[in-house]
Amino acid sequence: MEGDFGGFFSQFEGTVGLITQYLATGVEGISGIIVGIAVIEAVWRSLRLFFVQHERPESLKEAIRLRLGRWLSVVLELLLAADILRTAVSPTWDAIGRLAAIAGIRTALNYFLGQEVREEAQRQRREDADSSITGPLRQDQGQP
Repeated sequence: MEGDFGGFFSQFEGTVGLITQYLATGVEGISGIIVGIAVIEAVWRSLRLFFVQHERPESLKEAIRLRLGRWLSVVLELLLAADILRTAVSPTWDAIGRLAAIAGIRTALNYFLGQEVREEAQRQRREDADSSITGPLRQDQGQP
């Protein structure tokens, strides 16, 4: 009877490990699709801006770059989740060390990317506030 439980738990552990590996692979695949779509969107918007709206302000270029950055930030989080899933199945010291290095690098990238996105959003809000104040004055003076 005791041997039956040992076999059951061993089989259950194997099944859970296999499902977790499939989940991690699925998350990595979805991440690749998101990156592909985000890059296609960024290229499309850039080409439209370059050929159709080439006299638009520089802030539109920055908006395209920041939108791509936000998607890349999401993907970094998903890839970190996939790494955690893989490590949860076979937690060797080597795998844990690798996860720590990957998590550190991805967290740092995500932090600096998020910081840049926030700074640009603040800059755009300041510009919008400035233009709402100076816009009527320019119109009174006949300037665009």
